[in-house]
Amino acid sequence: MRPQGAGQAVAEVVEAGLRDVDAEGADGRHDDLLESERNASFRFSLAERNDLFHCYGGRMTTATSGLPGRRGQAARNDEVILAAAREVFLANPSAPIAAVAERAGVGISALYRRYPSKEELLRTLCHEGLRRYIAEAEAAADEPDDWRAFTGFVERIVAADVHSLTVHLAGTFIPTEQMGRDAVRASELAEALMRRAHRSGRLRPDVVTADLILLLEGCAAVRVPDPDRTAALRRRYLAVHLAGWAARDAADLPGPPPTAAELNWRWQQ
Repeated sequence: MRPQGAGQAVAEVVEAGLRDVDAEGADGRHDDLLESERNASFRFSLAERNDLFHCYGGRMTTATSGLPGRRGQAARNDEVILAAAREVFLANPSAPIAAVAERAGVGISALYRRYPSKEELLRTLCHEGLRRYIAEAEAAADEPDDWRAFTGFVERIVAADVHSLTVHLAGTFIPTEQMGRDAVRASELAEALMRRAHRSGRLRPDVVTADLILLLEGCAAVRVPDPDRTAALRRRYLAVHLAGWAARDAADLPGPPPTAAELNWRWQQ
């Protein structure tokens, strides 16, 4: 994550790369969009929500250095904007998109040419994290040790900070059908890894996939001003949790695991 105010040279490159697309007449149109966005709540009715979807707002690292010319520049521009958006919305989910433009060092019209609305920016940001989750789960499937496949996957997801935006942005945008399909795929992959962990005899039998969702969100909630200490503390408390999950002879866990309705209620507000 880029610290606030860093990378002025990068910001200038981004602005230059964005300025040369559809510049004519853009300022007036996007100033109007900005004004309407400031007056909107970005909340939608229950009927518009997709209860299957959970926001995985992590940092997706993409290989942009090898892309040629404008394609490479466009990909780098997106990385800078999405990194700025993640910082801004983690600090304040109701922040206007103008705050993202300021943090990224680009003009508001330039940002709107790439992301026509705050909803579209949030959707892209969270979909990137969902893709990262899927990629890590697929990579874990190749690990021959069942227990290590599961714990390594969880450790990498926590390190990538994939779940930080879940609580912050739940219900603030409408997921696409593709995001819904990817969310189902992510759930299936996580369930497969948990079945392997159970089969290994290391994972206690009363831990289920729904427990994993809240474990990841709990680790993401650990946050102090120093990013390095944040990462270290998350590793510490994840280790505590995993040690408890491996306690095969421990007493039964109190109460049932969270239900789908309990996990999805925040998307219905």
